[in-house]
Amino acid sequence: QRCVIHMLRNSFKYVSYKDLKKFASDFKAVYNAPNEAAGLSELENIKETWGRKYPYAVSNWENNWEDVSPFFQFPEDIRRIMYTTNIIEGLNRQYRKVTKTKSVFPSDTSLEKMLYLASQNVTKKWTQRYRNWDQVLNQLTVLYGERWTYVNTLDTKS
Repeated sequence: QRCVIHMLRNSFKYVSYKDLKKFASDFKAVYNAPNEAAGLSELENIKETWGRKYPYAVSNWENNWEDVSPFFQFPEDIRRIMYTTNIIEGLNRQYRKVTKTKSVFPSDTSLEKMLYLASQNVTKKWTQRYRNWDQVLNQLTVLYGERWTYVNTLDTKS
């Protein structure tokens, strides 16, 4: 997987325990960079520092940079939410759980209904408040305009 957290975890697998804390600390400069160019520059610094000792841990990022770099298009507050949440993974886990318990569905509609109900149950549990959420909402409104306003309106009606 190519989200920031999974990229980090994948890189950490190749780093010895004694170097892990320093390696992880150095990598913060990459994913906390203000923009893609700065992130790439920090990745080059990581490569100079750690590339010989842990070539795969670094090359993994270089090889997947095109997939990670769109992350930098978003403001820092939005990025923080994006790389610290596993909402999609949790939702997919619930879908798998529901579909594994029933191996055959009589129709596509019955499967869709089951997934809809699973979605409803999962979203009821989404109560975590994010730091700077008001600012994130403002940034989403600026970035996505009418689309975000419409989604936000739907959310307040339920």
